[in-house]
Amino acid sequence: MDTLLLPPTDILPVSWGWFQFLLLLTFPLHLLAMNAMLGGLAIGVAQHLLGGGVRYRLAHRLAMVTPLLIATTVNLGVAPFLFLQVLYGHFIYTSSILMAVGWIMVIPLLMLAYWWAYVYDFQFELLGRLGLLLAGGCVLIFLGIAATLTHNMLLMGLPQLFQEYFRHQGGTLMIVDDNSYLFRYLHMVLGALSVGGLAVALIGRFHADRDLELADHAERVGLRVFLIVTLINTAIGTLYLLALPRGQMLLFMGRDLGATIAFGVGLLLTLGVLVTAWRLRLWLTIAHAVALVYVMVFMRSWLRSSYLQQVFTLDQLQVVPQYSPLLFFFGIFVFGMLCLTWLWRQTARTLTGS
Repeated sequence: MDTLLLPPTDILPVSWGWFQFLLLLTFPLHLLAMNAMLGGLAIGVAQHLLGGGVRYRLAHRLAMVTPLLIATTVNLGVAPFLFLQVLYGHFIYTSSILMAVGWIMVIPLLMLAYWWAYVYDFQFELLGRLGLLLAGGCVLIFLGIAATLTHNMLLMGLPQLFQEYFRHQGGTLMIVDDNSYLFRYLHMVLGALSVGGLAVALIGRFHADRDLELADHAERVGLRVFLIVTLINTAIGTLYLLALPRGQMLLFMGRDLGATIAFGVGLLLTLGVLVTAWRLRLWLTIAHAVALVYVMVFMRSWLRSSYLQQVFTLDQLQVVPQYSPLLFFFGIFVFGMLCLTWLWRQTARTLTGS
């Protein structure tokens, strides 16, 4: 592979293990927020479209929380993306430039969807069914952004394609012959829809003392969506595994002990969430789902390392010890999480009227 397109690696102030730990810690938080945002909004659109008293009230409630979920998703996405840049910056920067047209459009599209989500929220009653156009547009934009992000995360792991820059110098490089891309994308989107179902059920719980009909309906719909979509996504995940290059697929079939154990734990957790969702045990289902998201992120990390191992491993990163930035980060991180917790509590009180 021609390495001239790769910039030099960053010099780290502490061992790369710290940044890998922080990446694996923070990225699932971003995923959970994103899943609640995209899946919850999609379910809200479906409820609004079907109409009816309780469905209409649930759609309105989901419209109210969507702007907050968008803001949470964006904010929780900053930290893991920065850690990814620290560890793999010479790959993610290059892949972002190679697909620059699509990558740079993420920001204006996200701003447009954020605006529409606010209009859908504050003008819900006035817009009526016309609000479906705005909400549906938001869902389509989020699906497009998801496709762009999925493409970039895959492209950064395929440095052998970077030389295609000389045939696509306008920032329009697209992966067209990778069998795993479609299943990777569908696996992520269906995962968002299923976890979004849990978010809908949880939002319903917040209204059990004010609108029991809404609470029961939200929990029933949310758990049903979660169960059905998770069953479908299990099949898609299997196809995704089979579509991986042989070396990467065998990583989870015994070639790497850690990856194989993670895969086995993921299967057990998948069975667990299906059983608990079938039995309508919301909190147990949420606990299993959160654990499953973390396990999937670990598997994603192993997969990325396997894609790049022929040209780069994390132990190649140079370290010049300087611990004060890491300590400062931990302090700010704890303070920020305390602020977010307070904001969420205030928001929950506002939504529940307590």
